[in-house]
Amino acid sequence: MKADKIVLRKMCMKLKSPFQTSFGTQQVRDFILVEVHTKDHIGYGECVVSGQPLYSEETVGTAWHVLEDFLIPMVFDRGEIAHPDELRELFVPIRRNNMAKSAIEGAYWDLYAKEQGIPLAKALGGTKEKIEVGISLGIEANIDDLFRNVEKYLELGYRRMKIKIAPGKDVEVIRALRQRFGGIPMMADANSAYTLQDVGVLKQLDEFDLMMIEQPLAHDDIIDHAQLQKELKTPICLDESIHSYEDARKAIELGSTRIINMKVGRVGGLSEAKRIHDLCQEKGIPLWCGGMLESGIGRAHNIAVTTLPNFTLPGDTAGSSRYWEEDVISPEVEVAADGTIAVPDAPGIGFQPVPELLNKYTTAIKVLARG
Repeated sequence: MKADKIVLRKMCMKLKSPFQTSFGTQQVRDFILVEVHTKDHIGYGECVVSGQPLYSEETVGTAWHVLEDFLIPMVFDRGEIAHPDELRELFVPIRRNNMAKSAIEGAYWDLYAKEQGIPLAKALGGTKEKIEVGISLGIEANIDDLFRNVEKYLELGYRRMKIKIAPGKDVEVIRALRQRFGGIPMMADANSAYTLQDVGVLKQLDEFDLMMIEQPLAHDDIIDHAQLQKELKTPICLDESIHSYEDARKAIELGSTRIINMKVGRVGGLSEAKRIHDLCQEKGIPLWCGGMLESGIGRAHNIAVTTLPNFTLPGDTAGSSRYWEEDVISPEVEVAADGTIAVPDAPGIGFQPVPELLNKYTTAIKVLARG
């Protein structure tokens, strides 16, 4: 694979409804798309950054800079890329900036699968023809609004409810949901909103038979989580703390986590995600695929990685209509009545980006050609 040009697009898409977490409320999604053009194909990748450095230190502005001024020149200097795994090693000198790395690596994985004439899932070693999906529900000021959302998505077939929590919006919210909906599969996501001083509150969640509590403590912690897990019956799932294979290895060895939420952008790409997957499979740590309010392009990459065998829990890869009035791909991602998404069998990501829609939501574009 030898890129003739690489196109960067700054994108802005309005969410169908505001999405609130402990980080704040999001109404628009700012992100970057990467296109890698060869003489025969175009590979697409999504940079799952936001406009503000809240979930991670990366933003649209910093990722654009790193892509344009460092990563893309490194790719052009390398010339021929035989396999996307090469990019993980190529980018080692650049510290962190994992979402920027993941975007261009994802485009090369799509390109590689297209050149091989196989679906991305198969190129990754995936084994599933459909994946189970859950839904992520933001914090609501009114519990009745949350009830209506849960009812809606249960009727649509989603197999797991993820409920965002924050101090003051936790135990009573989960209790109310249990009283209303009984034993539905449910988990709580804290997005790092608590400290060890809140262990009493978090222990109260044990009575509700949750699948897991996701990232209750600091975004960069694996020590305190190990101490907290000893106090809880409910499994702790780590998200923000896991940026690499080494992070996962250390967290598992310390007993900081019993489940891991895999976000491809957070760990720097599909190649690193596969390495973490294999480690977790060996250690008996189940995985599920988290979401970052992706457009259909990022959503397609999530579908593909979830076909790996150790993704055993329903992920956050909801249908396109969960977030968007219109997505930028055709066909859009759809969830079947049984709470699954069919894995596409077309080459590459299996969904076709629609040029008119890409242009509609593009706020800036940069074409970088091989010198």
